[in-house]
Amino acid sequence: MKFTLSFTVVFTCVICYQLAPNVAGFDWFNILLLTFAGLCITGSANAINQSVEKDTDALMKRTSSRPVAAGRLTQQQAYGFALITGVVGVGLMWWGFNLSSALLSAFSLFLYAFIYTPLKKINSIAVLVGAFPGAIPCLIGWVAATNEFSAGGWALLLIQFLWQFPHFWAIAWVSHNDYSKVGFKLLPAKEGPTRFTAVQSIMYAVLMIPIGFIPHYLHLTGDWSMWVVLVANIFMVVQCVRLYQNMGVQAARRVMFSSYIYLPIVYLSLLADKLNFVHL
Repeated sequence: MKFTLSFTVVFTCVICYQLAPNVAGFDWFNILLLTFAGLCITGSANAINQSVEKDTDALMKRTSSRPVAAGRLTQQQAYGFALITGVVGVGLMWWGFNLSSALLSAFSLFLYAFIYTPLKKINSIAVLVGAFPGAIPCLIGWVAATNEFSAGGWALLLIQFLWQFPHFWAIAWVSHNDYSKVGFKLLPAKEGPTRFTAVQSIMYAVLMIPIGFIPHYLHLTGDWSMWVVLVANIFMVVQCVRLYQNMGVQAARRVMFSSYIYLPIVYLSLLADKLNFVHL
């Protein structure tokens, strides 16, 4: 299931559910249901990904120990797991929330498993395509709460959508040798890690700054989180600029680890501020 990745995705989904204006306080049954359904759906997509890429994963150091690549599970067992968890996850979204969130979940699963996964060996546009299923969970959480595709959900999706570009390019920079060995095309420049990649990372990080103001503009949160998000976005820009200046793996790692801490800081600050905003 790639539990760490799955949990990160589900975490933002649950936070965005809580950020919906019609959700007050914590309904722990719904939170746990959304968490379990989200883990099933994300786990299903990741299981399909590992089944399709079992030979590729076996050749790379960072993925060679995955269950299918290492031979602990067969492809058929992994596909069976993916089918069960996918059906259960989408079914629970329909039963516990609404049809719109269930269909959106199924679409996200399909896009990740059957479009993004094979595209990684064809063209670097795979990063753009993969950014959609990576960000859609924010909208799923919002739609699960509101049954509407309204502005707040799209704003939260945009934050995570833009974040993925410096995040994934930093990972691809650090893992360039492994990725090149198996034919993955995940950097924007055919030559590999270049200043063009660093410039692209800076551009997306800069775009995150105005997008970060939208939740406040829509009155989802108060002033406090606006400043936290601004500082977090500027920090990401600084790390990407340092990558451009240093052009090294260590600088790429800084961007990667900065992106890991970015999401919990931003989304938790939005939630904390929303709760305080409502209380006031």
